[in-house]
Amino acid sequence: MDFEQIHIPLEIPVPQENGSNVHIDSRLLTFAAQQAFERLSFTFTREHLEHLISVALDPVNSPNDRSTAAQLLENANIAAKGMYPLCQDTGTAQVFAWKENGIDTGASDDVEALSKGALGAYENRNLRFSTTIPDSLFCEHDPHTNGPAQILVQCTPKTGEDIAYRFLFCAKGGGSANKTGLIQATKALLNEEAFTAYLRREIAALGTAACPPYTIAVVVGGISPEQNLLTLKLATAGLYSHTIEGHDYRVMGALPLRCPEWEQRVLDIAADTGLGAQFGGRALAVSAIVLRLPRHGASCPVSLGVSCSAHRNLYGYINSRGFWLEKTIDTPERLPGFADAVSRSAAEAAQTIEINLDKGIEAARNQLSGMTCGTALVLSGNILVARDAAHARWRQLLNEGKALPDYLREYAILYAGPARTPIGAVTGSFGPTTAGRMDEYADDLMSRGAALITIAKGNRNAQWQKACKKYGAFYLGTVGGAAALIAERHVLHSEVIDYPELGMEAVRLLKISRLPACMITNDKGEDFYTSILENNLQQNS
Repeated sequence: MDFEQIHIPLEIPVPQENGSNVHIDSRLLTFAAQQAFERLSFTFTREHLEHLISVALDPVNSPNDRSTAAQLLENANIAAKGMYPLCQDTGTAQVFAWKENGIDTGASDDVEALSKGALGAYENRNLRFSTTIPDSLFCEHDPHTNGPAQILVQCTPKTGEDIAYRFLFCAKGGGSANKTGLIQATKALLNEEAFTAYLRREIAALGTAACPPYTIAVVVGGISPEQNLLTLKLATAGLYSHTIEGHDYRVMGALPLRCPEWEQRVLDIAADTGLGAQFGGRALAVSAIVLRLPRHGASCPVSLGVSCSAHRNLYGYINSRGFWLEKTIDTPERLPGFADAVSRSAAEAAQTIEINLDKGIEAARNQLSGMTCGTALVLSGNILVARDAAHARWRQLLNEGKALPDYLREYAILYAGPARTPIGAVTGSFGPTTAGRMDEYADDLMSRGAALITIAKGNRNAQWQKACKKYGAFYLGTVGGAAALIAERHVLHSEVIDYPELGMEAVRLLKISRLPACMITNDKGEDFYTSILENNLQQNS
């Protein structure tokens, strides 16, 4: 892992040695956090980009695997220019800090200083405000700051040559966070057959809604569920993928045991699901980490979680010599294999069917009817953009005996919530959100002539599939995690047409051009992901 020294502005005091201590001004903590979140929101590490290149160039992977990886590479190249962040869900700001004995920050509030820097990046770089603040058990509001940041500062002994304040900065999106799972198992799970069965079940259940290719982490054991889940969080953020001299890898007093042989097993099981990098194949995961912790004899917490293709985790540290931040790549197109990966994908993308949504919903449905699941498409025309909060408003209208807005019957609906719009741009980074969260609205909308064509990411449940068959509706998938690419290349116009007070969840009308998509659920109720998992189940039974 490579670090580079970051220039500290003249108005911020540099670290000062004071005997055996190092004094760090709180303004430097704020500066460090802001620099880290700005960097990780727009650029990836070389290791992460090389993972995507390997997926795109590996002939064993499916054409859909290679195409998805290539789009993610193009997305990284666009984001690295600094206008559009890598993902529309720029995530919650999370900082894990290890403050070694001898680091002195005076009377300052380290949590407040780090939080101020993190939230400064969200304000200054047009990142998305995704958090809500509770007013009561059921009511909440948007603070328009993306706060509060999640900060955990731990005191640790000095273990390296230099005293240091070490950090792991993370931006965590909702899709991948929602894939975190914890069970309270027993010793009965601690054998090869039972644990393999657990992995097969849980990895298949991940689906594709959290934007693969994934990093999958599994943690077995823990003196408490809290110790297990904190270890899982750090593992998904890459803490145990590298060894940094002087870093304290204990979690609540326990040093996890890494199990490399099971990491390969996890990758094999992920490949065998057939889900692939979003649209079928073998590239559901590019890396895995499996850790074992001590446990109470009567308890065995087991957790599984992911980091998505927008793997936004960055290391940094401050010592007596200054502030250091993990290196990222600001010109991905110069990496070996990048151009080849993108050019191959472009050639395969030519084999698609174009759907003109401006001809109306009925014309589009007629064109889509009879298509098999997995068919590659490109979409052009006007579409509606809405997600959770708007759907809740529409249901409230129905509960009050009121009619749905007319626009719902005029357009296909893309579930999304864009990042804030940079000056001179049509939209901020723009990409699909998880389809499954809107499944419960199927009959409410389809029975009234709405949501007959929807566009999003990930799998949907049986309720939605049955509704598609009943009402002649379609669900189309588009690549998750390519929000900078979509914003720059495929969105021609964007305007808010309803519920502006919902911020990123307002209803928008978008004009798109040649947006890549895939038939997931057709008007016969046939479903792409369901068929993949059923075939996988038959092969492993």
